Amino acid sequence: QVQLVESGGGLVQPGGSLRLSCEVSRFALDYYAIGWFRQAPGKEREGISCISGSPAKTYYADSVKARFTISRNNRKNMVSLQMNSLRPGDPAVYYCAAYVACGPQVDAAYWGQGTQVTVSS
Repeated sequence: QVQLVESGGGLVQPGGSLRLSCEVSRFALDYYAIGWFRQAPGKEREGISCISGSPAKTYYADSVKARFTISRNNRKNMVSLQMNSLRPGDPAVYYCAAYVACGPQVDAAYWGQGTQVTVSS
């Protein structure tokens, strides 16, 4: 069974940092790549990062590359997204998702309830 539960969203000033966490069911961690997509009001869903395999391989969208870092803790069944240098263009609902593979055109197969990220001074 695939279960994904996000936490860690909130309000941060431009240039600030937030860390999102996703508690992932063991089944999902074993059989799926895990990543994050975001969706802002009136905008299309954007896949931003993903981690898969052992050793882990990662994917980042150009919009977040060098600012966001995805990591996985298999012992704790947790995938985290460290977001630094947050910009006015980053606010959205962020969803933890399970994918059949990481990549820019891969749709999420499952996702959690989402967590809001707001960037404002």
